[in-house]
This record gives sequence, C-alpha cells and structure tokens, in this order.
Amino acid sequence: MTSVPTGKLAVIVAAVVALSLALGALGAVLADVPADQVTRTPAGSAAGERPASPPPQPGGKAGQDSRRDGGSAPQGAALATASPLYRTGRLTDVNCRPGRLPAGDMASYRRFLIRVTSCLNRAWAAQFRKAAMPFTKPRLRIITRPVQTPCGAWNRGADGVYCSTDRTIYLMIGKEQLRNPFPLGITRLVAHEYGHHVQQMSGIWQYYWAARTIAGMTRRLQLSRNSELQAECLSAVFMSTMKDTPLVTGDDWAYTVDWFRKNGAKGWPQNDHGRGPTQAAWMTRGFAKGTPGACNTWAADPRNVT
Repeated sequence: MTSVPTGKLAVIVAAVVALSLALGALGAVLADVPADQVTRTPAGSAAGERPASPPPQPGGKAGQDSRRDGGSAPQGAALATASPLYRTGRLTDVNCRPGRLPAGDMASYRRFLIRVTSCLNRAWAAQFRKAAMPFTKPRLRIITRPVQTPCGAWNRGADGVYCSTDRTIYLMIGKEQLRNPFPLGITRLVAHEYGHHVQQMSGIWQYYWAARTIAGMTRRLQLSRNSELQAECLSAVFMSTMKDTPLVTGDDWAYTVDWFRKNGAKGWPQNDHGRGPTQAAWMTRGFAKGTPGACNTWAADPRNVT
C-alpha cells in the first residue's frame, strides 16, 4: 500500500498480538442492546469465540434447520458442506454507510459499531430469506474490558467474541483502538464475529460442534481452521459490498490483506485460525466473489485450509 497512517498499523498490531490476561474479569458495559433494535452497519483485531452445544429447536433435533419451504434440511456433514446459503448468490448490498469514526470519541465508536451491526443484520437476513431458512439477529454487547460470557472466560488476545449460547457478539473498545481507530479494520472484525452467528443460524456450527466433540487434537485444529477461515471469508464477502467507498478503499483493503498474510497467525499459539497466507487467501476469495458459496471451507481441499 502506498500511504497508510502509522496509527492504523499500531492499532492492528496491538489488537491482534496483545496478550490480555484478564480471565473472567467483569468489565464495564457500555451497551447491551438487541441487534434488531439498532439502526444500520481492522485489519483490526483478533477474533475469538467459544462454540457451545446448540439448544434444541422446535420440530427437530438440536440445532437442526427447519426449512420454510418444506424441503428437507441438510444433516450431518452436509450442514457445513452443502448449506443452502451457498446457493444464494451475491450478498445483498444494503448500502452500508456507518459514517465517520473520530479518534477519542467513545460515543462515536459505539454508534459506529451499532450501525455496522445493523447493516450486517439487514444483509444476512435478506440472504437467509433467499435460502428459505429461518434467521434471528444476534445481540450486540459493547464492553471496555474482558468479561465472562456464558461460553466461558474471555479468549486471550481477542477484541471480539461470539458466544453461541446467548447468540451475542461481544465487542471490546480498548484504549488503543479508541486513540487510533481504523474503521475498515473495525468493520472487518464485527463482520468476522457476525460470520460465526451465520454459521450458528445455518446449522454449520451444529456439525462443527458434533465433530469436534469426538475428534483428537489434530482434527480439532483442522475443524477450528475450517470455522475461522470461513468466518474470515464471510467477513470479506460483506466488506465487498462496500468496495471503493471511503470506508473500503482499494489501498486500505490491500494493506489489510497483506497485513494478515504476514501477521495473521501470530496472535494464536496453536494453528487454529490458519496460517497468515491462508487467511489472506480466503479474505481475497470472499472479497472477489462476494458470495457465501465462495466461503465453503468445509468442502475445500485440506491443503487450502492450513
């Protein structure tokens, strides 16, 4: 990239490699609002999540999809490898314009996160309608320090967490992010965590959870990479709907992908999120294709999910 403010690099590095040791510390909550009550929408931050066994749904086994069109829902591995979402075409462009994000303004930061989440709500709700699949929006909780979630202690090094137990996206605004905000990176983080909600609602995580409970360590790491790289790809699909806007310029996106190529794996002690070049490859694929079907890591050659 030709010209990127050094503040962006600082916030990205701090966000991904910071080793926050707050295990279960209760944080000051800035917002706790249902995401369906908000108004609209770095290479930002590290993203973490803890899958939980999905609750039983009416009319079927735990986590089983209930298709509105009366068709039979995928089961077993097909939940992940043959999701109806993969056949829905390009992600709906909801004309997301979350506005400016001035440094040092907590209210603006909070408002930006809420607007981005609202954009994601509208885009993915439309996509699930195309697939004739039921969909409910996640909750959004904005915090200033790590908290204990229903899924367990806060993941070390994470600035965002999705918990499937309460279907909540937890986003943390730290001092460094507040001082040096990188709007593209922050949006990318929210979209990544939202990608895990998409996996939860579509049944993909039902397969993931069932498979990992009987898997050895090597297989668990592979399954985790499938999940994380898909969420990163789905994030890039959403980012592609804002291509060539002030939020997602060509230079900033290229810088973001290159940063992940070089540094994306450094914040994780095990290879559970994928190597840096692999993360960059799925980001590039999702952004170029703009479709959920481009993000089928579960049916991909294992050599592309390393």
